[in-house]
Amino acid sequence: MNDSSTPANRRLRTLAWGAVPVLAMTALVSMDHIPGTDISLTVPYAAEGPGPMFDTLGQVEGAPVVEIDGTEVDDTSGELRMTTVSVRSGMTLAQALSRWLTTDDTLVPIEQVFPPDLTPEQVEQANKAAFSSSEAAATVAAMNYLGRPVEVVAAEIIEDSAATGRLEAGDVITAVDGQGVDKPGQVQEIVRSKQPGEQVTLTLRRGGAELEETIELGANPQDEKLAMLGVYMNSQPVDGVEVSYNLQDIGGPSAGMIFSLAVIDKLSPGELNAGRTVAGTGTIAEDGTVGPIGGIEHKVRAAAEDGVELFLAPAANCGEALQGQRGDIVVAQVSTLDDAITAMADFDAGRDVVTCG
Repeated sequence: MNDSSTPANRRLRTLAWGAVPVLAMTALVSMDHIPGTDISLTVPYAAEGPGPMFDTLGQVEGAPVVEIDGTEVDDTSGELRMTTVSVRSGMTLAQALSRWLTTDDTLVPIEQVFPPDLTPEQVEQANKAAFSSSEAAATVAAMNYLGRPVEVVAAEIIEDSAATGRLEAGDVITAVDGQGVDKPGQVQEIVRSKQPGEQVTLTLRRGGAELEETIELGANPQDEKLAMLGVYMNSQPVDGVEVSYNLQDIGGPSAGMIFSLAVIDKLSPGELNAGRTVAGTGTIAEDGTVGPIGGIEHKVRAAAEDGVELFLAPAANCGEALQGQRGDIVVAQVSTLDDAITAMADFDAGRDVVTCG
């Protein structure tokens, strides 16, 4: 007898109808907007996880990652890998839950990655500026270590900035307001001491000729109280040696230390890494100080899982770095370029390495 009013059938009917809102919710959490509207259903979080690694002693798209012209370059072997963090944003609730449940990614508030007061274009410009400053500082730190004098060169002029039409890529900045400069940080310090609308006088060398440009400073789009010149600066040795970095679409300052080590390795006899595979991360200051960065646990984990033997971590990041430690990878604690070079030498010789933890 098929009685639809029996308790069993009533439970079946209840379960069947109860599945409708569940299915609707499943569809809802997988959509990135409400159908027929512009209302976003993405969550206010980003997922941070391991990103790709790049061997700074190797090549990318047929060109050296760290390219040095104007002098002979010493042979290198092994790898010096810069590490990155991948960031996923614009996720639906289902996607965010999936990253949290099935991966080791870290969910962070979206404003930690994309400040709410900045447009995507401004964030991209800020990341590009940080990367350019990192390259310049890496060159200065390396040349300081090697005892080579440097000068400041305009690498790129920001469109519609105070420097547009006044400076050209390749200009060498020799003085600011009559004060001699040989490092990008010195130029930045003088500019930051001024207010938007104030003037600054640059002494330049262009094509063998010396000239002066007096420029009214603009405002930094991230903080309109700060003055901005609008030029990305690099450093180059005064002896005609040129250092360039050929990684594109990489933002932020965290490659600084590894870039600097690659320059030193290419311009000095022997191998800093003793032919081994070494990875690392950290900002670099012009005086060789190594600073902390974000997402290091993901960088250490990616290096460990890919067979890297030694990881160079900023001392201020040691606690987080240990969260990503796997297997036999040694995580060395470094505060300066000298520390990083010493760690590689000690590791190769079998001596105790100053490690995190």
